[in-house]
Amino acid sequence: MGMPDTLRWTADMVRALPDDGNRYELVDGVLIVTPAPSMPHQRAVSALNAALLPYLQAVGIGYIFFPRMELSFGEDELLEPDLCVAPREKALAAQHWPDLDEMLLVVEVLSPSTRPAHRLRKRKRYQRARVPDYWVIDLDQGRVERWRPGTEQPEILTGRVVWQPAGARQPLEIDLTALFREAIGTTSGAGGGFEGG
Repeated sequence: MGMPDTLRWTADMVRALPDDGNRYELVDGVLIVTPAPSMPHQRAVSALNAALLPYLQAVGIGYIFFPRMELSFGEDELLEPDLCVAPREKALAAQHWPDLDEMLLVVEVLSPSTRPAHRLRKRKRYQRARVPDYWVIDLDQGRVERWRPGTEQPEILTGRVVWQPAGARQPLEIDLTALFREAIGTTSGAGGGFEGG
């Protein structure tokens, strides 16, 4: 959520905030505060990492990052997606977060408190930065919204997602049904809602 006042935040102001368990991000001078992630949220990120990692190792083109990171495409900006994939060579050469100015994939998992930020403010920022794939995972709806630069509407994916970043010899196919089943857990039904991250 954005803070309701008219203060224009800077990256240094955000870095000075206390470590209270919340995630603080800065987009276009607006502070976005996200509570600690829920268990389904974390399981979704873990399942996605498990699907991506062997593929990226096999094709040799990407490197996965999780929070706590400081992704930035401009001055006074701090983004901390749930998961992102940077080009492998750039990721291994980078010594500081500002060195990473290009991403192959950025992923956010929705919660009730993050829907507006992920779908609007952050999505538009990633599109302006020409991130080729921005996925918004909606566990309640059992779907992935795939955004690309310049699109006004997402591609809605429910059964599977096929991803083939530039330079990859073959695509990766992720079974979304299995991912959602793992994220939601065996004792909960879909659509129950959760808070966090």
